[in-house]
Amino acid sequence: MNAWFEALGRRFAEAARDRGATVAPPELDPQVADELLELARVSAHSKERRFAPLACYMAGVAVERLRQAGISSAADEAAYEAAYIRTIREEVEAEPPATERSLGPS
Repeated sequence: MNAWFEALGRRFAEAARDRGATVAPPELDPQVADELLELARVSAHSKERRFAPLACYMAGVAVERLRQAGISSAADEAAYEAAYIRTIREEVEAEPPATERSLGPS
């Protein structure tokens, strides 16, 4: 994606190594990045600003769980993942704006 994200990916791999695990540096596909940014925008503007990074984190966890489940019908994995995130983002975007501004239960 760009040098900063490549360096960040290396940091995650190095931190994992420091904890006794070997992982490949995570990479950020441009299609997935665009969908994550859109999800962050929708979360921040229709729900609450501080929800944006948490929504993106949840999207990453969900995508990884989808991978682990072996669910993929597309030859282009990044396009499939971007479409998965887009589906959820569009659902959230269609909801009425939040009136309750809290992470906790009402």
